[in-house]
Amino acid sequence: MAEKVLKTGITRKPGWLYYLDRNLDIYRAKMVRGGEKKPQGQRPELVMKSGLRRDENYLYYVDKSGDISRVKASRGGSAKKGKGKKAKAKKLLAAKKKKAMAKKKKTLAKKKALAKKKKAVVKKKKVAKKKKSAVKKGKAKKAVSRKKGGAAKKRVKAKATGAARRVKRKAKRRAA
Repeated sequence: MAEKVLKTGITRKPGWLYYLDRNLDIYRAKMVRGGEKKPQGQRPELVMKSGLRRDENYLYYVDKSGDISRVKASRGGSAKKGKGKKAKAKKLLAAKKKKAMAKKKKTLAKKKALAKKKKAVVKKKKVAKKKKSAVKKGKAKKAVSRKKGGAAKKRVKAKATGAARRVKRKAKRRAA
């Protein structure tokens, strides 16, 4: 909290800026609003000499009532620096994590696409192998039947006719 160092009794007027110099004397300067230009040769006016000495651990100012007040100065230091560095480090870490996640997602997508392509290629190869083996088997069967020639066909016919004869004999026996 602020503490009053000296009650000056100055009444502040609107349009003027009140401040302290390094010797804690009160000065005022005419404020320039937007679009206005500062007149040449206009200097700040000395309002009052305070005769105070500045303490380096405090910040001095002219308060609303026109008195000189002071507040404990917070001068950065390791605590403040640390907070800034930590926050900055957290932001950097978060950004790095985001980049890493995006990179991982891209690589995973690429891997999945490659896996799909490989599966498709493997499937095509399997289908082609099956066709080749089916064609080879067909050729082999034809070759076997050619080698055996008519004898094989005759055997098949004989087996069929023999079975038909047996069925007829059994039917006759039952009827008789």
